[in-house]
Amino acid sequence: MPSLEIISRRPAGTPKAPPLLFVHGAFSGAWIWDAKFLPWFAAHGWEAHAVSLRGHGNSEGRDRLHGFGIADYVEDVLQAADGLSAPPVLIGHSMGGMVVQRALARRRFAGGVLMASAPPYGLWSSTMGLAWRSPYVFQQMAMLTSFGEKAIDPEAIRRAMFSDKMPREEAAKYEAYLQEESCRVLLDIGGWIPFPVLPPRGTPLMVMGAEEDLLFPRAEVIATAMMLGTQPVFMPGMGHAMMLEQDWQSVAGRIGQWVSATVMAEAG
Repeated sequence: MPSLEIISRRPAGTPKAPPLLFVHGAFSGAWIWDAKFLPWFAAHGWEAHAVSLRGHGNSEGRDRLHGFGIADYVEDVLQAADGLSAPPVLIGHSMGGMVVQRALARRRFAGGVLMASAPPYGLWSSTMGLAWRSPYVFQQMAMLTSFGEKAIDPEAIRRAMFSDKMPREEAAKYEAYLQEESCRVLLDIGGWIPFPVLPPRGTPLMVMGAEEDLLFPRAEVIATAMMLGTQPVFMPGMGHAMMLEQDWQSVAGRIGQWVSATVMAEAG
């Protein structure tokens, strides 16, 4: 098993149960959670952990990144969860949302939160929709996939990841952390998946969408929620990277409320 970077923030007192494990999306790493979310959840009583999937952040495997598939990322989440004090709530963003869906299908966890998640049936419809919604962002995302983060216009990344309320200076700070993504993973999930891997019915799930998300707009979020047997929650005024947006506290608070009301209540 690879050596994985896991960033952990713990509360000052006795932690609430269960712990939380955050899973990043494509081109990213655990840093995206530690910027704002991990300290907030720790301050509100949870053990909050974020894993960098193999080949990302400071995890092992950057030199072999393009050979890793989505199944490898699922194994990373299971490995990270094994090191925690109890089975966690898995919280996945974008591509990490699909990783979480498949991890939940492999093993019983306390629950799952899917933030601006890749849909279970793959990226074909959302990618083709992006070409219609914003041809410029579509072209730049294709450049990012093919040639890496140095080949793209930073303004395109800001438009893909954030709402118009995100200051350019702050967006540029986060853009500096972007990295390549595995070509094999993008092939795994980039087309239509006719028989998607789904968590078992009865798994506590929250499906959260961002009202201004260019990558996974409202229709994709609704379809994901329907396939998973739940109702979607939409955050107004938010772009794709909700955990970094100007009103990120409202997103964290909504997740915290759901974990308390649904997962902790069931455990109690």
